[in-house]
This record gives sequence, structure tokens and C-alpha cells, in this order.
Amino acid sequence: MGALDDLYVLDLTQVLAGPYCTMLLADMGAEVVKIERPGGDLIRSNPPFYDDPDAEAYGGYFQSVNRGKESLELDLDEDEDREAFLSLVEKADVVVENYRAGTMETFDLGYERLREHNSGLVYSAIRGFGDPRTGETDRQGQPSFDLIAQALGGVMEITGEEDGPPTKVGPGVGDLFTAALNAVGILAALHHRERTGEGQFVDTAMYDSMISLCERTVYQYSYGDEAPTRQGNSHPTLFPYDAFETTDGYVVIAAFGTNHWQQLCAAMDRPALAEEYPDRASRLADRETLREAIALWTREHDTETVLSALSGIPVAPVQDVADVFADDHVHDREMLVDVAQPGTESSVTVAGNPIKMTRTPPDPGHRAPLLDEHRAELFDERERASTGPPMPGDE
Repeated sequence: MGALDDLYVLDLTQVLAGPYCTMLLADMGAEVVKIERPGGDLIRSNPPFYDDPDAEAYGGYFQSVNRGKESLELDLDEDEDREAFLSLVEKADVVVENYRAGTMETFDLGYERLREHNSGLVYSAIRGFGDPRTGETDRQGQPSFDLIAQALGGVMEITGEEDGPPTKVGPGVGDLFTAALNAVGILAALHHRERTGEGQFVDTAMYDSMISLCERTVYQYSYGDEAPTRQGNSHPTLFPYDAFETTDGYVVIAAFGTNHWQQLCAAMDRPALAEEYPDRASRLADRETLREAIALWTREHDTETVLSALSGIPVAPVQDVADVFADDHVHDREMLVDVAQPGTESSVTVAGNPIKMTRTPPDPGHRAPLLDEHRAELFDERERASTGPPMPGDE
């Protein structure tokens, strides 16, 4: 049993933000029907491929964020396919789309039209700049990707070395954080519907989400009237809270608490530093001098020696993904999941679900669908009439 196994979701999204949102719902048991345009989601053909891109149905990008879904290929420009879609809407709990504002209206399938067919429908939109229904702006209708959202929302301005250029965060946080927030909004709207019977429109904008992600810069600017900028791996109000080079890599040390600071000074055999800088204010005031003192010590030792010497202090190695794969914690927490890869005789590994639940744990171990794979079962009129939408495990 999944926590959401009574939920029926129509997913018109593609690329990353929308598919990640609906993937979270699918992992927790929802039946998610991926409505794909002719030819399928744009990222079906994106690498990497396991073996042979000509034989495999899709690459790793599509596999990772579309696992556990069903696929139906529809051309919403065609009357017959629009009617087929509306027949599914009548039975759906949620519709999710990530087109530009106004696109669904060009198909005559906007929220108001769908609501005529299903008054309890939760209609959710993920867009670069939001939807006019929740706040109209002159940016709506403009194209947006993760890079655009990170640039506008302030993420890039505070990421990178102090004397370097603005830098985007490695993962696509403009997509992924927006997707996670949108999933929260969907579940909140469903909770509201349980109490009132009312559906509603849920809207999460990538630009808005990046402002939320950068909440620290907002209050800093409000309190100090100065816009924060890049300062490498350090923290504006805590020290030490930084990355330090070792003989074979890097470690991060977060010893800003006085007890941890004292332990760090003892491990470096520099007790005088603990006495000279006894509180956070004094350490922040002379952070550059202290940072160099710590860096001189870490550069003389390998990573394991530093980790051992600082046992009990918040410290960790900077790992690459090969290190993550080798970490027992990751396997114990089931954060690497093997799924079948169509077109090969092997499985591939995708990231697991970090949401852990004791009674209804998420189940991310199902492959992504082939294009239009589930058409027959989705339009089996006899089964639909007698049982409603098939639930996961009914096949």
C-alpha cells in the first residue's frame, strides 16, 4: 500500500521540473499517467545511454524522473485526442502541466474548461514566472529554464568564489526545488478538497521558488540594506564553516560552536587560538587569519587523518558520486535504486526517494514507461466502467 495509492494523476509535463514533481507522487503510490505529445517527452532521447542508443527506449535522464508512470501519447491539436484526454480528466484527482502560461487555453483545455468536467479537480501548473490566475506579471509567457531561474532569483549571485564570476548551482535547483514545492501544494489542495469537496488551481513559479530558496539574502538585505554576494564555501555569519584542502582531497568543517571550536584548536595543537578567540564575534572578525591557520593544518594531512582527528566535530569529506555509491549509509538508506533498462538485459541505478515513511514507504523501484505503453489499459471501456481507473498492482 502506498500513501497515495488512491490518487489518479494526469501528467502533461516534460523535461525536469514537472516530471520530478509527479515522480514524487508516483513513488508514494499515485497512479501517474504521463500524457506525451507526438514523439514523446523531449528528454526521451537525451543521454546517457547504458549500451546502445538505437536499441534503448530512452536514456538516463528520462528514466530517472519518470519511473513508475504510465504513458499515453496524445496530440491535443486533434479533436479525438482532446476528447480522450477529457474522458480521463473526469476520473482524475490531479492534472499537472508545465507549459508556458496560456498554452493549455490554445487547446481549449485550460483550468476553467477542465473544471466543467470535474469540479473537484486539482489543477497544478509549474511555470517559469507563474500564472496570471495567481498574480499577473509582464514576464509571463517568457521561456524559462533552470539557468534563467537561478540567475533571476539570486542563486548565481551568491554562488562561486569571491573574486570569480556568478556560478550556477550544480543540480538543477530551479527545477527540482520548484517541483518539490509544487508537490506540497498539490497535497495541500487535496487535503482542502477532502474537507470541502472543492478543487483549485495550484501554481508554483521557478523564479518565485528561487527567491524562497535564497531566503537568507532577503532578510540580510532587509536588515542591512546591502546585497549579499559570492564568498566561496564560507558562511556570512558562521566561522569556521568552510571547505579545506587536504593532501588527497577536501574536507568541510562546521565548527562554529564554541565547544567544537575548542575541539578543533586542540586537534590542531593550537590551544592558544581557542583562548584568543573565545566567541563567535571574535572569530568572525578575524576569519581570514583563522581560515589560513586551519588550512595550513589540513594541507599537511590526508583526508582520513583529518576526519579521525576531528571525530565528534561536524566534518565530512567532499565526495564525488563514486564515493556516494561506495558509502554504506547510502545503501542502508536505500538511496540507490536499480530499475530495468528497456533495450538491454541489465538494470541501471537511479537516485532513491529521500522521503521515508514507516507504514507506507515510497517505492521508486519501477522503470519509466515506453512511449504510449499503457494506451490499451487506459481506454479499456469495460474495465473503466466497472472499476474506475486501474490502481497500481491491479494488472
